[in-house]
Amino acid sequence: MLVAAFNDPIGQDAIIQWPGGVNTQLYWHTTAPSYAPLQTIPENRVYVSQDRVDAFVSSFLAFSHGSVVSDEPRAPGAEIGRPAETYRRVRIESKFGRLSAMVTDGHLPYPYGRETTGYEVTNLTDTLTKAKASGVDVLVPPYKTDQREAVVVQFPGGYIAEIHSVIKN
Repeated sequence: MLVAAFNDPIGQDAIIQWPGGVNTQLYWHTTAPSYAPLQTIPENRVYVSQDRVDAFVSSFLAFSHGSVVSDEPRAPGAEIGRPAETYRRVRIESKFGRLSAMVTDGHLPYPYGRETTGYEVTNLTDTLTKAKASGVDVLVPPYKTDQREAVVVQFPGGYIAEIHSVIKN
């Protein structure tokens, strides 16, 4: 535990660290949220070293009761800014949402490794047009890989995220 449980306006939070150095904020709502259900589930994106990924995955699965939906040992390196290479990508789904673990040596070009969330949208082009009109900067132009079209953006204030849409065959 990195930060012991503390109260927030609608519940309690704590910050923990998984094997592999992945930090997570856990929260418990004592007041029901008052917003519409999400249309898609955001994807937590974590970067883990080769020597710690198995411990991370094992620990996260034991906690979340989730399952590995894919473990791609040769995922396209374009997803982490290294297009001439491949890397290992583990995708997990659980009641805690979706998680993609990118297994790397940590030598990543900017902005990779700084985006901790991926957001699925219905139409990437439309979303990107709206985002740009709101002051979002495109850090990595749209690219296609692994049945996704994706882009990495930075919002005003510095928040970096990956946005993607599923490529329909």
